[in-house]
Amino acid sequence: MADALSRRVETLLSDPKRRPVVLIALLVGVLLFSGLGWWLSRPPEIAVVEIQPGPVEIALSVVARVRPDNLVDVRSPNAGQVIRLLHDDGDLIAAGAPLAIVRSTVEQAQADANSARERAARAELDRAQLAFNRTRTLADRGFASAAALDEARATLRSAQAGLAAASAERRATAAQTREFTIRAPMAGVVLVRPIDNGQVISPETTLFQLGSRDDIELQADVDEAYGDVLRTGMEARAALSGSDEIFAARISEVSPRVDPTTGGRLIKLAPVEPASIPPGRSVDVTIIVARREQGIAVPRQTIIDASTEPKVYVVDANDRVIARAIEIADWPSLNAIIDSGLARGDRVVLAPADTRAGAHVRARAQAPISTPAS
Repeated sequence: MADALSRRVETLLSDPKRRPVVLIALLVGVLLFSGLGWWLSRPPEIAVVEIQPGPVEIALSVVARVRPDNLVDVRSPNAGQVIRLLHDDGDLIAAGAPLAIVRSTVEQAQADANSARERAARAELDRAQLAFNRTRTLADRGFASAAALDEARATLRSAQAGLAAASAERRATAAQTREFTIRAPMAGVVLVRPIDNGQVISPETTLFQLGSRDDIELQADVDEAYGDVLRTGMEARAALSGSDEIFAARISEVSPRVDPTTGGRLIKLAPVEPASIPPGRSVDVTIIVARREQGIAVPRQTIIDASTEPKVYVVDANDRVIARAIEIADWPSLNAIIDSGLARGDRVVLAPADTRAGAHVRARAQAPISTPAS
């Protein structure tokens, strides 16, 4: 077949009219073949990211819940039956406002009886005072003995003591009776009213849960390993879950206690500016632990053997892939924060599984990583 093709070419070349066309065709074929060979022999293309140090935040992201700054469970000091509820969920309450009334029939009757005893004691005191005044006048004129005056004085003092005792009993029963009208210990809003009219309660029963109206705090549990580095006053960015609107907050308290069952520590944050957020709302919080003005971060998929001997593939000046040992910060950020091993201008392979150390490649630069999302 090759001989036949060779003879065919010789025949075409011997024809002066066809010779230029044949030569051009042969030249095009040689160029195409050479180009195909060059294309197939090219080094593979690898995506890289060029290191550009810049501001890097070491941050901790948690989900917090909104809680009133002051939260009070209102209970009755006495057992009994609720006969009237004066407020419901969402009501705004002034300090001292009545919330509920508990039946106090016996206590009210006792208060009435003690009031009557006080009135009787006061009348007895008035009678003893008149008798003493009369006896003293008679004694001054010589018509009553000293013994009679002493007796009248003793009766007066006994009546005074009786009135004091009756008044104290009346005040005590009145105070106890007032306890059956449950009042708000602070101004706020009713968050929960878990009882109904007619319900029999005990001193352990929560009648209302009140929350402060203006001030709120954010509460979150963080792993003990990360809670150790958190400090009061650290800045944070917060946003309601599902919202892009960010507001500033600061850590107001780090609990010294670690929950032995979960290994978590409770932290509290306060918004920098007053915020009106419903209690119980979830909030995405990013706590700024530290900042590096010239930090380096790379996507975590670029790291090889991250848990043992972390390294990355770097494309050198000769377009050769080399393995570079690195140290990464032990922190749960989206991108790996590099402590050492990389410098400005290094070209890090984004998909190390697609190549190997020593390979000759063509680097295709992607957008540089400057500030990682944490």
